Amino acid sequence: MDLSSTSITPGSYIAMTHAEPGVGGQNISPELSWTPGPEGTASYTITCFDPDAPTGSGWWHWVVTDIPAEVTSLAEGADLPDGARSWTNDYGYSGWGGPWPPPGPAHHYEFRVFAVGVPRLDVPDDASCASARLTLSFNTLAEAGFTALFANPAS
Repeated sequence: MDLSSTSITPGSYIAMTHAEPGVGGQNISPELSWTPGPEGTASYTITCFDPDAPTGSGWWHWVVTDIPAEVTSLAEGADLPDGARSWTNDYGYSGWGGPWPPPGPAHHYEFRVFAVGVPRLDVPDDASCASARLTLSFNTLAEAGFTALFANPAS
């Protein structure tokens, strides 16, 4: 598997278009495309995680599960495909939550796609994002990803 983006170049800085409004951004989700998963792939999950957040446990910006197996891309700012579920991010809302780190060094944003062996994770809709991520870990067949950077412009 391979994950790529026309919105974000791996290893480079994320554009303000994708950052949270509180830091001057528009909070538009990036385009992501991936090559198909291995045989047995029944769905995909997309995540974005900042391990540098000063929380002791990082910061989850995006968790989308149950993306149908025939879908291998998400357009920039687009609605999710039918059947996909978006979980509450660490900002407290469902959907893409762009970068908004505190002033200081650039943070790393880890984008991942997971090939999943079931069409729908066995997690109730009202469960926590952590429950969805835990269930994902038991159903992952393969994964791919890249890392990008973002620094608060007030730094």
